[in-house]
Amino acid sequence: MFTPKYPPHDTAPTPTVPRPQTITPAPAQTHVPVQVASVAPVSNRSTIQLTPGSTLALVAGGGAAVLVVGTVLVSMLLAVAVTGVSVALVAIVLRLLVKDLHKER
Repeated sequence: MFTPKYPPHDTAPTPTVPRPQTITPAPAQTHVPVQVASVAPVSNRSTIQLTPGSTLALVAGGGAAVLVVGTVLVSMLLAVAVTGVSVALVAIVLRLLVKDLHKER
């Protein structure tokens, strides 16, 4: 599920990398042919180019996500606070009722 999906090998673009050139020595020399340093291979990954419009959309989407998450967290905190207050009021009323029952004896 979390593993990246790669395209099949036959559809991936092939990078054009120049082949290293061999230098042939003069006939009088007995050195081994020397290879010229090759160019680093081109990456197959595509680069992401952000335009001003897409950057603005990305920032707006992130801001909306922060607002939604903040609203949910604040509403959960409010629900916990209301529940706590109601439990405290029930405890006070029960305590008064028990106190009244003890006074009548």
